[in-house]
Amino acid sequence: MGDREHQFVTEAFETNWIAPIGPHVDAFEREFCQTVGSSHATAVSSGTAALHLALKLVGVDAGDEVFCSSLTFSASANPIVYLGAKPVFIDSDRISWNMDPLVLQAALEQRASIGKLPKAVIIVHLYGQSADLDPIIKLCKQYGVATIEDAAEALGATYKGRSPGTFGDVGIFSFNGNKIITTSGGGMLVSEDASITSKAKFLATQARDPAPHYQHSEIGYNYRMSNVLAGIGRGQLMVLSDRVAARRRNCEIYQQALAHLPGIEFMPEAPWGSATRWLTCLTIDPTAFGIDRETVRLALAEQQIEARPVWKPLHLQPIFGDCERFGGEVAEDLFDRGLCLPSGSNLSDEDLNCVIEAILGSRG
Repeated sequence: MGDREHQFVTEAFETNWIAPIGPHVDAFEREFCQTVGSSHATAVSSGTAALHLALKLVGVDAGDEVFCSSLTFSASANPIVYLGAKPVFIDSDRISWNMDPLVLQAALEQRASIGKLPKAVIIVHLYGQSADLDPIIKLCKQYGVATIEDAAEALGATYKGRSPGTFGDVGIFSFNGNKIITTSGGGMLVSEDASITSKAKFLATQARDPAPHYQHSEIGYNYRMSNVLAGIGRGQLMVLSDRVAARRRNCEIYQQALAHLPGIEFMPEAPWGSATRWLTCLTIDPTAFGIDRETVRLALAEQQIEARPVWKPLHLQPIFGDCERFGGEVAEDLFDRGLCLPSGSNLSDEDLNCVIEAILGSRG
């Protein structure tokens, strides 16, 4: 948090604009559009809420199938189940660790052959890096399937000069406490279609009909962002580029110190854009490095350094055990060998050196 966030929050209190409406909400939506290059936005209570609304707004209903990246956090797929729809998981490529366009193509061809195309595809932009959007969007348009971009982890990244989250029918972002900028909790839904963001705002405000009394013709949700949190978001947006620079610097320092070691490979930066390095991730080949990922993680933990495996693929999660998948071997391999290093924007050189020394010392 910085001075501008405090200024905006103080303003919210002094003007008594506290509830999920107010000038900071309007300004945050407007300024966010300017930041990512979108035409319309609706601020909501979380990225998960934004994704839930996005699925509903593209017409996902009970019994429909929705294709989703497998290598991601469960929040990318949970809203599919909220609507009674069925997740189908798509494997990653090794270039970006995101949805593999070739696997998606095979999945769409198979579903088209049996007359069972998905209602939507959720494209996740993992760890601050964009998926390869051009072929994915082209495939979905070819088959008439809606596209939703889960850019929760990728604010500040680029794909061919544009922000991921702005290519599909709907994009969503997260401002959870662990994201590159935060409102403590919050999210944003963006679209080039004004009717989508307008309907999102309506549904997120309990779907209250325009009437002098309380009248509801649709089921709604309590998903709007408060004016206080929007004020925090406005201040955080002003330092987004600084946050991205700090995360990329972390990764560069780790790479300079560790990339030469046998068996260590960092998550590649795909050639189509710039990654934020929201998290610095690497894989460890135990044969070449001498020890496996888990041994390294535990050695770091002994030094009070928190590191985590990369996301466990959703097709391996107990809750999604009955769901279909296409591929999965790449995601499984990245999970088996992948490690996320401490990556906070406020890490000092001393902090980074502690992590590096702990990794070097883990080999004994």
